[in-house]
Amino acid sequence: MSAQTVQGQDKGDIFSTFRAPATNRSERVKQGKALRQQTPHESLGIWKPTADRPDIVDLIKSTHEGRLPWLFGLRVGRMAASPFGLLRGSAHMMAHDVANLPSTGIFTTACGDAHIGNIGFYRSPEGNQVIDLNDFDEAHTGAWEWDLRRLTASIWVLGRVNGASETDCQAAVRNCVISYRDEVSFLSKQPLLWRAFNHLDITGLHETSTEESLREEIQRAAKAARKRTDDRMLPKLAGGATSASEIVDSPPLVTHPDDPTREQLAEALDNYLPTLTPQWRRIVGGYSLVDIAHKVVGVGSVGMRSWVALLVGSREDDVLFLQLKQAQRSVLAPYVHGERAWHSHQGQRVVEYQQQLQTVSDPLLGWTTAGEHQYYVRQYRNMKGGVPLESMSPLALVDYAGITGHLLAKGHARTSGASVISGYLGKKASAGDAFVRWARAYADQTERDHAQVVKAVKNGQLPWEDPLTK
Repeated sequence: MSAQTVQGQDKGDIFSTFRAPATNRSERVKQGKALRQQTPHESLGIWKPTADRPDIVDLIKSTHEGRLPWLFGLRVGRMAASPFGLLRGSAHMMAHDVANLPSTGIFTTACGDAHIGNIGFYRSPEGNQVIDLNDFDEAHTGAWEWDLRRLTASIWVLGRVNGASETDCQAAVRNCVISYRDEVSFLSKQPLLWRAFNHLDITGLHETSTEESLREEIQRAAKAARKRTDDRMLPKLAGGATSASEIVDSPPLVTHPDDPTREQLAEALDNYLPTLTPQWRRIVGGYSLVDIAHKVVGVGSVGMRSWVALLVGSREDDVLFLQLKQAQRSVLAPYVHGERAWHSHQGQRVVEYQQQLQTVSDPLLGWTTAGEHQYYVRQYRNMKGGVPLESMSPLALVDYAGITGHLLAKGHARTSGASVISGYLGKKASAGDAFVRWARAYADQTERDHAQVVKAVKNGQLPWEDPLTK
């Protein structure tokens, strides 16, 4: 069955009445088992590009339209740096690829960009350090396996970049799928509210990891992330200053807008406040805007408008950094409902789907519009960080892959479809075998695409700037 033929849910999957009877779990499990007839586990291992698959170089060019033009070379540089960099920056391509493969038709809230690098630490509203999915620019209603396909493929690609053997990559992908399967099965049996509160904090993550080098990396990375707070970011962005005055330019990564754009963004920040709850609106509204600058982030996001606002409270050292990040239509949207938009504000879409997928979220999440561009708003530094991927050993990759599968299952189970997914996956090894075949084949495809991008850079078809110097 093609995913393009499935129209599983209404936008946002919002329930509007308590009077509709709940679906019996055992019936939902049976529905999942029955889906194996039309979409056997083995079919999930298929990778075959469509005849109309976009050319990767043409796609990179087309997806930069509307972005800041002077950052095109840096975006290409970050994508061309490695096959993993290309995979990170080419969510549009993978959306096309996975949406045209056999699908179960089981829709949930999908992260949309669930690669292994989009998982990390952040601070809960209670001040605890937790780990979860942490990038939702592409979040949308979609098939659960689209996320698991992206995650498993990214694991194999990263493993090869890090020098892991094919046997190690296979073990990592299999551990990811087994952890996803077991966690979604477990959570499907739990009360809905229990699922909603279930989360993985740093202590639990440390206990979950059995590989010693990964446990040490988790401890180091979590400690570093705890230092990423607003007061500690002030000297870095303000040129060494310890009180709020201005953000210092560092072109092309940090640049200031012209006066009309600054005024437009200041008004957008005012309009962001009503999207917060009354409690947080009152607290955040006590700060005053001091400065705002554009700061480049990520790989796939390079060229998108991403502003950092410096605000100060009643003391010079009481600072708050907010990020306004441009939001566009999810890469999944065309494959779910064509050209008919479900969401009138893409920043609101990102915020609402993030709150669905994460157990606890940044309380300052909101959205706004500046000129013709829509944004979501969040804290810029909130004890954010992640486990270093480039230095991860093969054994650590196997262990960490299981953690990522666990976290993806947790997010999916909080939204919808857990019992049906559990029924479909069952307990046998066949689903894991299928994703292993898929991930290896798509890693091969990613390497072919990467070689084409590198060739296009050498031939002058694509601009390039060295990402290591920026």
